[in-house]
Amino acid sequence: MNRSLPVLSEDRGLNSYLAEIKKFPMLEKEQEYMLAKRWVEHGDASAAHELVTSHLRLAAKIAMGYRGYGLPITDVISEANVGLMQAVKKFDPERGFRLATYAIWWIRANVQEYILRSWSLVKLGTTRSQKKLFFNLRKAKQRIGAFDTNLTDQQAEEIAKNLNVPSSDVMSMHQRLSGRDGSLNQTMSQEDDDAREWQDLIVDQNADHVSEIEEQQEIGVRRKLLLEAMDVLNEREADILSNRRLSEAPCTLEVLSNKYNVSRERIRQIEEKAFSKIKSRVLELAQEKGMVPA
Repeated sequence: MNRSLPVLSEDRGLNSYLAEIKKFPMLEKEQEYMLAKRWVEHGDASAAHELVTSHLRLAAKIAMGYRGYGLPITDVISEANVGLMQAVKKFDPERGFRLATYAIWWIRANVQEYILRSWSLVKLGTTRSQKKLFFNLRKAKQRIGAFDTNLTDQQAEEIAKNLNVPSSDVMSMHQRLSGRDGSLNQTMSQEDDDAREWQDLIVDQNADHVSEIEEQQEIGVRRKLLLEAMDVLNEREADILSNRRLSEAPCTLEVLSNKYNVSRERIRQIEEKAFSKIKSRVLELAQEKGMVPA
């Protein structure tokens, strides 16, 4: 997998890069299976390279969804490509689902970790709910039609309820995302009795930073276990579980029942079965890695 890939740089335009990756052909299911077998069984680097290049458009599409975080799109796409390569390395063609279904998780995870490492306002002291808001607030505002610069208390309450986070965190993250380029030393209010600065919101003064670091490490480990555990699901199970439980905007049973031409109850049963399989596989992997007693 060391063969060179198309490079996106500041000197080379985004349109030029996108035009180049569109030249790589999409793979039929059988082609993909045979290439993956060659990579898994024989370490065929050319097969792995073909798997990666045929999915560069997928990586770019996901990366473009993260353009609103103030980071160079060249770097975001590069991180998405790294996630794609990790997915190819881990992919098992015998599990029955397509590489794209599996790779989406790795690409998103890699891009989000990069953004959290890079974005200047997201520090270790930021709470879990604020990190959740960091990646979901824009879509949550769109869903309720909150397009104005100012967010009302009622809108904040509605978003907080939908995302299961404190409304104060909603307002805080809204201000931080809306005024990213402003000075952190500006006061939050013009009132004389409120001299707090925006930087006061960045770090939770009551946070135990050692615990925060440990928590983030644990979240990273769990994410990797979850991604590996995806191997136990077939394509339909992986798609349903992803859309029902792992998506920022979960699909309804009705949408998925129409997609697969089965009843809503059948979709619910598949979802429960897939979730049970994932839980068992995660425990199995944790035991194999010595993280929990066997």
